[in-house]
Amino acid sequence: MRYAIVLEKAENNYSAYVPDLPGCVATGHTVEETEREIREAIEFHIEGLREDGLLIPQPASIVEYLEIAA
Repeated sequence: MRYAIVLEKAENNYSAYVPDLPGCVATGHTVEETEREIREAIEFHIEGLREDGLLIPQPASIVEYLEIAA
């Protein structure tokens, strides 16, 4: 499966979340660390859903960038 993630720069670190997996979040000091942490968080989140007998949400988010004239 291919899930969209959102990476955000915070004051002292980065954070990430998965729109299609509510509650699935991670943080890191660098973009690379945050990407690694969110990958692990996704795997852990899906494993927990399976163990609880819950449906695993299918990826549905669409990611686009819009250019805006400033």
